[in-house]
Amino acid sequence: MKYRPFGNTGWNVSEIGFGAWAIGALGWGPQSDADSLAALHKALDHGCNFIDTALGYGDGHSERLIGKVLKERKGDSISVFIASIR
Repeated sequence: MKYRPFGNTGWNVSEIGFGAWAIGALGWGPQSDADSLAALHKALDHGCNFIDTALGYGDGHSERLIGKVLKERKGDSISVFIASIR
């Protein structure tokens, strides 16, 4: 994974981010939570450390799934940056 500076924050974020709109399942049709969780884990396994989400993505469902994965991986040494809007 390649990383680049995020403005002048000092953060190095992955050039490829995880867009979490579809895992919210609202407006995208049925989406398996198991598949969504597996996709999040796979993205993190490959060094993705930037996740885009919003409260409107499934009325907060995507954010709850992201929270679940981050809790499961709380011993990891990777910093994850989450962009969200309410």
